[in-house]
Amino acid sequence: MTRTEPADTPLGDEFHLYDTTLRDGAQREGISYSVADKLAVARLLDELGVGFIEGGWPGALPKDTEFFARAAAGELILKHAVLVAFGSTRKAGTTAEKDPQVRALLAAQAPVVTLVAKSDRRHIERALRVDVAEACAMVADTVSFLVGEGRRVFLDAEHFFDGYAYDPDTALRVLDAAAHAGADVVVLCDTNGGQLPLGLAETVRGVKDRTGFRLGIHCQDDTSCAVANSVAAVQVGATHVQCTANGYGERAGNADLFAVTGNLVTKLGMQVLPTGGAAELTRVSHALAEIANIAPDTHQAYVGASAFAHKAGLHASAIKVDPLLYNHIDPAAVGNDMRVLVTEMAGRASLELKGRELGVDLAGQPEALTSAVNKVKLLEAGGWSFEAADASLELLLRKEVGGPVEAPFTLESYRVVLDHRADGEVVSEGTVKVHVGGERVIATAEGNGPVHALDAALRKALSPHLAWLDRVELADYKVRILTPGAGVAQEASHSGTDAVTRVLIESSDGEREWTTVGVHGNIVEASWLALCDALVYKSLRV
Repeated sequence: MTRTEPADTPLGDEFHLYDTTLRDGAQREGISYSVADKLAVARLLDELGVGFIEGGWPGALPKDTEFFARAAAGELILKHAVLVAFGSTRKAGTTAEKDPQVRALLAAQAPVVTLVAKSDRRHIERALRVDVAEACAMVADTVSFLVGEGRRVFLDAEHFFDGYAYDPDTALRVLDAAAHAGADVVVLCDTNGGQLPLGLAETVRGVKDRTGFRLGIHCQDDTSCAVANSVAAVQVGATHVQCTANGYGERAGNADLFAVTGNLVTKLGMQVLPTGGAAELTRVSHALAEIANIAPDTHQAYVGASAFAHKAGLHASAIKVDPLLYNHIDPAAVGNDMRVLVTEMAGRASLELKGRELGVDLAGQPEALTSAVNKVKLLEAGGWSFEAADASLELLLRKEVGGPVEAPFTLESYRVVLDHRADGEVVSEGTVKVHVGGERVIATAEGNGPVHALDAALRKALSPHLAWLDRVELADYKVRILTPGAGVAQEASHSGTDAVTRVLIESSDGEREWTTVGVHGNIVEASWLALCDALVYKSLRV
């Protein structure tokens, strides 16, 4: 039998950081992990340094059975974590030794087993249709059998908080049955997710005082309090906390592993990860989102792209003096970065800090700084947005300080036509006339839309003169139609039906990505402005 305790973690077995992404997190609507995905998730969680990884329910789900078989065959080598199999106690009227589901837990060869058992008398009598004595016997028999087979056992007391409020004696009898049969941890589950921190903490403290058992906590997020509830439980004595990556899970989700860990490490000073693990939180969070095929939550605590992003000029002024005045921790502690966002709300301090971030020094050039602030505010009043377009903002700032911002070509004219053919196919054709390398070049190309055709024609014209152009790809293209009165200033001569188009283009050269913006009443011209900025930005880095 392999080890049953976390390895290389400062707190060792004294505190359990337990991940259930592969079981509870997989119940989120829209997530469907393949076995290869499950193995990849487990490896990332182990890299991070969690103590226990719940792999799924072998015997109940074919993919989970295969996952454990492949893990046992050597496809999953865990450095820090211990693999856990999840299942239920035996059925009524039989024994654990004869129950096929319990036998499947043994066959999974995981060194730790987590059993789920109902601890609310209403669920015991109405769902299981047994009395409390039989429910406790099912728990005790299954725990003692697995322990006898060399497994370490945790018990998830399902619906514990609701059950404890309804009939505390029954809820405690279930815990007692598990603990006296050999379960190392009894986990109090807020299965319905309806608890609030103060009440939950009071219950956890009361149960700990009455039983002396080692307690764990498992919180759903239906009141948006799963993280707060989990941390509150730890503060009053729970030494085992169950979470999922990015809070994935059914309904509103579970306690977010990264927010819980961030709080335990940075707020409570608990070294629940191996040395250097906390600095990997952001990377692992985003990698796990990629596997789940879910866009990372930009506003997620600790690891979100906006977690340390500052927009207000008042904030920027304070940050200029000391970043910690408006950051609750050093972002690097969790592998994140501070960003200053430049919008119409920006003041001089915001733009100066942003310029420093982009490599443009505005500190000693007050006139250029004032001009840049005024220009940003004027442009944003007209629909431009530099919040997500750092490349275009950098070009603007460089021009203000008089830096070299030379385009690699000069436009003479462009034209795009739409051809609706007899067979129903719609093709766009773009023609550009540019001056590049001392030559006048005319090029024409087709595309599946006007912007695609224009991009293709421009590439055809420039490629012989710009060796780096073939490495530049258009990675993403976003369009937003802005109407006057919706964040866009309206001139007196404009009618209420006027609108402008904002285009964001994300480009990549295989090593880095950058985003540019263009705004115009015509979508093609807005796209052209963003496209030109993208090439100018790249040319400055060749």
